Parts: sequence; structure tokens; C-alpha cells
Amino acid sequence: MLPIAPLNQIALPAAVWRGSDLGDAVMHAYSTGWAELDAQLPSGGWPARSLTEILSPQPSLLEFRLTGDALRQATAAGKQVILVGAPKQPHVPGLLRAGLAANQLIWIEADQPAQRLWVVEQIVKSNAAGAIIAWLPQARAEQIRRLQIVSLTCNAPVFLCRPDSSRHESSAAPLRLHAEIGFDWELHVNIFKRRGPAHTGTLRLRSVPGGLEEILTPRLMRPSGLAKKPEALDAALGSAAPEHRKHQLTIQ
Repeated sequence: MLPIAPLNQIALPAAVWRGSDLGDAVMHAYSTGWAELDAQLPSGGWPARSLTEILSPQPSLLEFRLTGDALRQATAAGKQVILVGAPKQPHVPGLLRAGLAANQLIWIEADQPAQRLWVVEQIVKSNAAGAIIAWLPQARAEQIRRLQIVSLTCNAPVFLCRPDSSRHESSAAPLRLHAEIGFDWELHVNIFKRRGPAHTGTLRLRSVPGGLEEILTPRLMRPSGLAKKPEALDAALGSAAPEHRKHQLTIQ
């Protein structure tokens, strides 16, 4: 009888994924634009052939800031970015300022939840887009599971935008994160589901909206420091603030 080597001495193939490792090293991914966020995501960025859920307190406030780099990569490659069910009309000048090509941006209005799900599924199945963002606040667990299955053949990153109340609901999306806007021109991101070890803490990603970085003074780049000093904020803005605004800033 041949001796049996202890389990911890058996050489495992490189393709075998270990639960302590981050995701699949061979999965294609799109850089997020932040090195610190890429380092915490499977394959080093937004994954293709998979769903990514973005949960936030209010829709249409931060989605383009968070996914902007992936969208730029898609349009730079000559592919289309498709938006399904966006709560607000995309601000084209802002998207152009962020480096996106307007003629490669498609906005599909779909008000009914069933209609919206059908549209998203057909787009994912077609594998013709460079990136897909869909707002699905009412999607059920089995519907997301179905989208995850069809996304396995889609080479584009698929982002599902949902309310932060969905955090405690079951979801088949392999990557789920919560994001909100910070006071000092930053995004606060918490990755609460990923393929690999649990992520703890919050990533603070610098994110000044396009065009503002060129005109903001050094003091206005850190509004949190001015919030405790209403008179300093007035001087930076070049005008006297009303009494009610001073009171609100002092409370903050």
C-alpha cells in the first residue's frame, strides 16, 4: 500500500480556488480607476461574465462616478453602454466631461418591473454591449439568480443598481457593495459580498465630479474642515451665508 500524504502536503492545481483567496485570477475584469478598490475585487476590477450589485441610499447620485472608468473603457473600445430604467435622464454634458462618447450611450426607458427585467435579460443574452447598468429596485431573488446565469456568457460588466434596503435580501450576485457619497468629494464603499475572504471596513475613494477639480480652491476640496467654521466657508465662497445656513453647518 502506498503511503498517503497529509492533506496539507498535497499540491493543489493552480486552477483550484481557495476560499481564502480573492476570486478567480483568470476572470476578465475592468479596472475601477481606484487601485485600492481594484485590490479588493475579484480579478482586480469589475468582473465580466458576472453580476455586480451596487446598493445606495438614493438612485442616480453616484452610479456614474463609481462605474465611470469601466464605461470609458467600453466606449474607447467602440462598444455601447446601455442604461436600463435610469430614474433620471443622464446628464450628457457631464458624461462627455467624464470621457464618455454620447453617441455610444443608449438609454432605455422601461417603467414596469417585468418589462425592465425582460429588457435587461435580452441585452445580457445578446452579448453586444460594452457595459450594462440597470436599475432594479424591485427585483426578487429568483429573478437576480436568472440574470446571474445568463450573465455567465456576457463579456461586459453588468451592474444592478438597487436600494440599500436590499442589503439584507438574498442575492445570487457574486459581488455586492454598498456605496454612498462622503462630505469631502469621496465615495464610501463597503464590499459586503465577494468571492473570497470577508471585507471589513470602508474604502474612501476620492471622487471629485468632472470639471469641479479645476475650479475648487484647496479649502473647498475639504468641506468637512469648513463645516465647523461657517465664517471660513463664507470667505471661501466670497459671500455672507444666511443665518439659517450657518446654523445648519454648525450642527453638521
